[in-house]
Amino acid sequence: MSSPAETSRGLRPLIPVVVLLGVMWLLEILDAALPGDLDQFGIESRDVDGLTGVAASPFLHADFAHLMANTVPFLILGSIVALRKPRRFWPIVITITVVGGFAVWLLGPTNTVTIGASGVVFGLLTYLITAGILTRHWLDVVIAVGVLFVYGGILIGALPFGVSSGVSWLAHLTGAAAGVLAAFLFARQPDGVVHVPQ
Repeated sequence: MSSPAETSRGLRPLIPVVVLLGVMWLLEILDAALPGDLDQFGIESRDVDGLTGVAASPFLHADFAHLMANTVPFLILGSIVALRKPRRFWPIVITITVVGGFAVWLLGPTNTVTIGASGVVFGLLTYLITAGILTRHWLDVVIAVGVLFVYGGILIGALPFGVSSGVSWLAHLTGAAAGVLAAFLFARQPDGVVHVPQ
């Protein structure tokens, strides 16, 4: 039976996931409570000022329903990544955020502001699927099959006809592509892997 200290150490990799979600919720509460509109700080395509949105957009949401829709998959997929690759969690998330966000800034419609963590969610999903293919470790393969079974259906949202009006399929697509890139960069790196008997 694990001691409280051992349990605490085992859950420590989840702290970044909880912190990121906490920032998302805090900003949405502030956005609802205060005058002004934080959503204006999202990604505004091909506008130099809009580049700040590459970092800010995952933390900004249109409303609480939008935030809630991203919260559960981000918590689940982010936790899996954090537990499987505790020392690579930040590089993986930063790669997905920066590469996916910059692609939206470069390719997105003019005079459009893109916000939300769904691009990161798509990136975490494709990271886990691609990691299973690349490493061929039985645990990564099981995780890949599991997340594909549970969340694979959302990948249609990375296509123009797979989303409703006002939802950025491009952010989903670029986030997914960035997740694949992150897997090629980090999935096969042994440092920080939670070792499981072969």
